Amino acid sequence: MSDPNWAEIVTAVATAVGSVGLVSTLGLVLVSGRQLREAQHARHAQLAADFIRRWDEDSLVETRRLVAQFESRDALAAAFRGYIETNSVSAYVLYRELDFFEQLGALESIGAFDFDLINVLAGRLIVDRYELWKPSIAAMGDDVYPMFGALAAKLRRTLAV
Repeated sequence: MSDPNWAEIVTAVATAVGSVGLVSTLGLVLVSGRQLREAQHARHAQLAADFIRRWDEDSLVETRRLVAQFESRDALAAAFRGYIETNSVSAYVLYRELDFFEQLGALESIGAFDFDLINVLAGRLIVDRYELWKPSIAAMGDDVYPMFGALAAKLRRTLAV
């Protein structure tokens, strides 16, 4: 058997270097993927903290207080229609909650907010609030607050399981 020639040696070294490079690249991809997932979890946690904080801010507490004055969802809808017709400040106070849930639904629909996190934090609350607001939303017309409705429907399916 003869000793390897220089071409065989160069080919063997190049193959070894290429293999080390490939393994290193795969390792970097895995580490980068993990860091990306951790960054995404941190972003979702920050969004969740912001939404929880907003829910407890004075403006939404004022809205919930106003909503709680009505004995039923139909009474809320009737009053809300009156507020809208007269361009009352109370209409804009009530819009706050609807807008809050619409924004949350929009963020979830584009993947900017984790659905499982929403479900754990406020799943039942969102479904209940949508049911409360449903006659008011229907009275405003077609395709009003669609993201809120879609989020509530998705949560309802999950909670029914």
